[in-house]
Amino acid sequence: MDLTLYAITDRSYIKDMDIADAVELAIKGGATIIQLREKDISSREFYEIALKVKEVTKRNKIPLIINDRVDIALAVDADGVHVGQEDLPADVVRKIIGRDKIVGVSASTVEEALKAQKDGADYLGVGAVFKTPTKPEAEAIGIEGLKKIKEAVTIPVVAIGGITKDNAYEVMLKSGVDGISSVSAVFYGDIENNTRKLLEVIAKAINDRRNLK
Repeated sequence: MDLTLYAITDRSYIKDMDIADAVELAIKGGATIIQLREKDISSREFYEIALKVKEVTKRNKIPLIINDRVDIALAVDADGVHVGQEDLPADVVRKIIGRDKIVGVSASTVEEALKAQKDGADYLGVGAVFKTPTKPEAEAIGIEGLKKIKEAVTIPVVAIGGITKDNAYEVMLKSGVDGISSVSAVFYGDIENNTRKLLEVIAKAINDRRNLK
């Protein structure tokens, strides 16, 4: 599982483009994992969209993670599911989807992170690092908060929340996280180009981090 550039979909950014086409462009640009996130549609519509996106991710050998909905993840045989603090606990999700699927959990404190790890999470999505319009209610934990969580756990950590190509380098370099997760920095505008530029920044930070050791 390569978490370097974790792209999360949001149809409000892609406007009239088919979401499967948008995902294809993100993968072309270098996205290493895709999360399908749908908050305001019916289960049937989510299922149908997930099937189309799964075709794209499977063809490109990129893992597909479904946000929140364990039932949709199972229905389309996605590679895993990502849950928040108000969703089903990670240990329950694990029982439902089995040992072979990926379970990701959102965390914003060391306590939440350690519990998710104990409950069997495969990775953490940690943030919001900065304030973000995608989740305006989320308190920003900053790079220091992110670093504390990364140092407290042994499973991979992906940073999320207000991260762009302009601040991704600093986030990666200073926190030691395994990857960057983004919605708007990937899917707003020129998706393939956005993803490529963001990946270049992340790769430079990883390389510079190695050289500092």
